[in-house]
Amino acid sequence: MKVKYNHIISTIALVTVSMVSCKKAEVTTFNKVKIPTSSPIQPGNIAGFVKGTLLTGQTYTVTGDITVKKGDTLSAQPGAIVVVKNNAQFNIQGVLNLLGSQDQPIFFNSDTNKPGTWGGFQADSAQAINIKWAHIDNTGGPDAGGSARRTIVVRGAIPVDIEDSWFTNGQDDLMGLFGAKVTILRNTISSSGSTDGEGINLKSGATGVVAYNVIFSQAGSGVKLETSTSVPFPQTEIEVYNNTIVAIGWRRGSAEPGRGTSVGVNAIGHIFNNIYVNCYHGIELFNDGDVTHTTYGNNLFYATVDTYTDLVDPTIKINIRDNFYPAGAAGSPRPTDLISTKIGNFDPLFVKFDGTVAAPNGFPNVNDFRLQNGSPAYGAGNTKYNQDLGAYTTDGKGNKH
Repeated sequence: MKVKYNHIISTIALVTVSMVSCKKAEVTTFNKVKIPTSSPIQPGNIAGFVKGTLLTGQTYTVTGDITVKKGDTLSAQPGAIVVVKNNAQFNIQGVLNLLGSQDQPIFFNSDTNKPGTWGGFQADSAQAINIKWAHIDNTGGPDAGGSARRTIVVRGAIPVDIEDSWFTNGQDDLMGLFGAKVTILRNTISSSGSTDGEGINLKSGATGVVAYNVIFSQAGSGVKLETSTSVPFPQTEIEVYNNTIVAIGWRRGSAEPGRGTSVGVNAIGHIFNNIYVNCYHGIELFNDGDVTHTTYGNNLFYATVDTYTDLVDPTIKINIRDNFYPAGAAGSPRPTDLISTKIGNFDPLFVKFDGTVAAPNGFPNVNDFRLQNGSPAYGAGNTKYNQDLGAYTTDGKGNKH
């Protein structure tokens, strides 16, 4: 059953932007969000052209593709629940405005609750994307050609704010953002990418900040920065700091290992205060990236095992520590880095970690990546960003999950 909405006027929720400063202007963040109330959408089945507001505590069943037309807004209040059937996707040409709360997150999932069973948010021509305190699970269902879809894809210089949300069990890139102006803060990305797919893939002149995120068990890279191969300017330039990136890059094998963070194709990265544990490669600065303007340091690298077997070719044994900065790339250890030389040396002391090195798509994340007292990550940061390393910091600015 398709629900039609006529003569609905939708408005974009007002977002007050606060800038908190230590030694630098802190990143943009949602503050005092006005909960959307306009044009309420009644619960039940929805499909086709939709605009208005999904309501707190109500359940919506998506029976076919949703399109939000240019000039329209699809909003969601805290606690709205969306169940997607039939491998449907959201086509966002206007504004997507999902504003949950810590006490009442928004939920998007398929009716089967299995990895790769709906199409996510295809937002190539969107006007703005705002997502806060939302669970977005089991995306990446196949397109008409059988290829996995990205969870969120944007192509254009629009604002994309994604904060405090959970993304699990996608099949390709969780975020493929091309040319966007991004603020990606305090999210948790878990167990995504089937045999490929980056956690946060930023290209084609994207600019902004990626900070305080947890990325666990991604098939490809955790954070990948590139400019276009055909259009070298404007350059992609991103600050990547205070993220916790664990068990990344194993499902593609040695032919194309995933990286905790990579910079290539004329992109610029500023990479500080991150924790990398059990990643196939740690930080990889490709020679075709803008190495001259890329800056990095104060990162912690750790491995829970001495060697690990490549998943694609079991004859290959990997010494993870050899690949914290892989040979042949432009990056090299910084004096401010904390680089483990053996098990126990510079162990970040997560509250709970099962020691996962590599795991399949959909693998449950039962870890707690907060830091115990005595962690070497405390007080080891570049204070331009934070005094501590990783997504969980003592100043309260870090991840809230």
